[in-house]
Amino acid sequence: MPLQQNIVNEVLDAIAGEATGFLCDMIRIPSMRGVEGPVNRLVAERMKKLCTHTELMQIPESFKEDPLYSWPLAGLTYEDTQNLRLTLAGAASGTFRSLILNAHSDVVPPSKNQVNAFVPAVRDGVVYGRGACDDKGQIAVIYLLLAALKNLGLRPRGTVTIDIVVEEENGGNGTLFMVRHPVHADGAIVLEASERKLFAAVRGAVWFEVICRGKPGHSGRASDVVSALKEGVKAMGVLEEYHDRLLAASRGFNPLFDEYENPMPVTFGMMRAGDWPATAPGVASIKGVFGFLPQTNVRAVQQGMTDAIRNSPHEYLRDHCEIQFNMLNNEGNELPVDHPLVRELSAAGDVSGVPLEVSAMTAACDAWRYAQLNIPTVVMGAGSLRYAHADEEQIAVADIKDTARILLNFLDRWCGFETT
Repeated sequence: MPLQQNIVNEVLDAIAGEATGFLCDMIRIPSMRGVEGPVNRLVAERMKKLCTHTELMQIPESFKEDPLYSWPLAGLTYEDTQNLRLTLAGAASGTFRSLILNAHSDVVPPSKNQVNAFVPAVRDGVVYGRGACDDKGQIAVIYLLLAALKNLGLRPRGTVTIDIVVEEENGGNGTLFMVRHPVHADGAIVLEASERKLFAAVRGAVWFEVICRGKPGHSGRASDVVSALKEGVKAMGVLEEYHDRLLAASRGFNPLFDEYENPMPVTFGMMRAGDWPATAPGVASIKGVFGFLPQTNVRAVQQGMTDAIRNSPHEYLRDHCEIQFNMLNNEGNELPVDHPLVRELSAAGDVSGVPLEVSAMTAACDAWRYAQLNIPTVVMGAGSLRYAHADEEQIAVADIKDTARILLNFLDRWCGFETT
């Protein structure tokens, strides 16, 4: 029997304040990389009464040796860092579809102009603070979903596994740890702010560092010096040309990406060179991210970037430039728009009065980790990605309620409920 939407709405309204308070409590904990333990322990404590099983999973130091481990950092320890796996067990008998929900508890550091990033504020139904939408607001969605099920006296017939992970922001090590301890699932939803969109396809990303070496010297000896900074500018041009070729070759494979002018941007985010205006620097370092579509993969893109530098028309650059890929490296993933996971989630949006636009995500996230286990995976969540990492990071409580309502109706369609 379909859920009675008026009752669902009454229950969500009644406990939305509790979920909002929980979100504020999470925001107060500065859970940057390496110090996520306290927030996951808080989540475990708040969620345990709503789940069948709660497990804080200690990440061992040896995990840094995993071949897919992202962005090694000198001095980083996992002594006080745990992932959290929650289980809402399904029916004791019968075969029903199962589901994984994923959200991350780590946040990026405060923005340059963000004041009191970890002091939450609630104004006019909107929660402000670092992590509000990326991604602690999604954990609040899960809390509201589980609390609503308890209040409604319902339990999914299929098992729901909830992975609350660390280190999404630097490449997905937390989710990597979870897929190294896999559970069976017929589908997965990675919760990220999506602005009422259902992402059936997600681009990949390669973070890179280009290191150019010149011949340092005084500006008065122009014929004897080579500025590494100028070589770095040439390298950026070479990589942009490779990007344009790859984008052109990727067109037509997935119409969801073709809707965007540039769904796989290359971004140069950091450049360091020199220490004096009148001296040509000997070394230049450029860091950035190279997006790509699921038609290719990380290794092919890394090789293409390397070949682009090696085969560039700039003779000096070819011999004095190297490119490294020791940070984030995410594959892309995609599902057909008529896949049951996409269809049922989209239908749940309609039933909830919150239509979801099926689209493609032009940023990267952890979805590919589950997809590589052959678990159909999509991305959807509360809030807007434009506020992620921003000075005014925020999420509307109404969006949290809407997303919890969609997930309730989705579970009803995906595996059904039984009364407790």
